[in-house]
Amino acid sequence: QVQLVESGGGLVQAGDSLRLSCAASGRTVGNYDMGWFRQAPGKEREFVATISWSGRITRYAGSVKGRFTISRDNAKNTVYLQMNSLKPEDTAVYYCVVDIAQRVWGQGTQVTVSS
Repeated sequence: QVQLVESGGGLVQAGDSLRLSCAASGRTVGNYDMGWFRQAPGKEREFVATISWSGRITRYAGSVKGRFTISRDNAKNTVYLQMNSLKPEDTAVYYCVVDIAQRVWGQGTQVTVSS
């Protein structure tokens, strides 16, 4: 059974950058699409970005396009989310997902952006 562990969250100021990591264990995820979602306080969980198993195809929410970059290293069983030009509205818990028959979620990492 695959497990996902996110890291790299923290408290930053508007305009700063953060890089989130999501390490998978229990099985190889290199053959599966992966992605990131986020949930802000009082709001529903929302899509952020996805990446195909090969890394060749990526897709982003309009609110992060041009600022965030999703990537993966299949040799390390890890997916990343580089977040630049962070805004206070990016404050949320960020979750990593992998689609293996069913969607598997990580436990989340908190990102807080102060103005």
